[in-house]
Amino acid sequence: MELSINLINQFNLFNNTKSSVPDYLFVTDLHGHVDRYRQLFELILSERPAVVLLGGDLLPHAYFSTRLNGKASHDFVSDFLVPELNKLRKRLKSEYPKVILIMGNDDTRIHESAFIKYAQSGIWEYLHFRSITLDKYQFYGYSYVPPTPFTLKDWEKYDVSRFVDPGCISPEEGYRTVAVPGEEIRYGTIQQDLEKLTEGKELHQSIFLFHSPPYQTVMDRADLDGQLIDHVPLDVHVGSIAIKRFIEARQPHITLHGHVHESSRLTGAWRQKIGRTHLFSAACEAPELAVIRFHPDQPGEARREILSLE
Repeated sequence: MELSINLINQFNLFNNTKSSVPDYLFVTDLHGHVDRYRQLFELILSERPAVVLLGGDLLPHAYFSTRLNGKASHDFVSDFLVPELNKLRKRLKSEYPKVILIMGNDDTRIHESAFIKYAQSGIWEYLHFRSITLDKYQFYGYSYVPPTPFTLKDWEKYDVSRFVDPGCISPEEGYRTVAVPGEEIRYGTIQQDLEKLTEGKELHQSIFLFHSPPYQTVMDRADLDGQLIDHVPLDVHVGSIAIKRFIEARQPHITLHGHVHESSRLTGAWRQKIGRTHLFSAACEAPELAVIRFHPDQPGEARREILSLE
């Protein structure tokens, strides 16, 4: 409980006063933790949000199964997420929120087909490299992150060039659970993807669901101080240069981020503003669920809450 209390003090969290306008809820990096998902489901039942956004790293680690009802499960989507959300949908009926999600770099892409399949039932919108319109806002999703030190490369891509930071593994190495054309792996970049995704689009009322944070912000600060590779100091900022430049140039209304869990501890912040764009990160080291509540009509009033496990 001490960690939760400290975080609550640090972030001046939401006071649980209900607004007349249903909130949007943003969470990310749940990593298959059933207790965090159950916290989210309880919050949805009690708060009746209009929209719930999940920003990637949703599944258990590829090497582990999850215990569900006393049995081991390797199919977290079909055995847990879909049944639990269907229960919510039956209970809430017309008040069931619009659930929008993407995957993250710790999610094996072999499960993407399940997210796409179940989206057809209306249980959620799978948004990677897609856009949808809700009311007056356009939502865009993008899962890729710049190269990391990890070997799973399903959701990693070169950022603005083929440069790879010291200590990281290039997208051409590591392993993938889904085949990708060699040319795309070798020459594709996050920068090119964002240009293609938004070509000719007006973004002043857009909301972007990214997994990666932008480079050199309060959201991409990693715990790498003093670490060296071959006598070269590691960059403590691990976010995407392409995403940073995209925000600066195109000025979307709101961008949502995850990926770097320790950033809020190191910087003391979970939000930032670049020009007129509001940036929020829901990534968190706490064992409890971190939730950002906001409404796009009033992004300046967004609040972050660390839910108690009790």
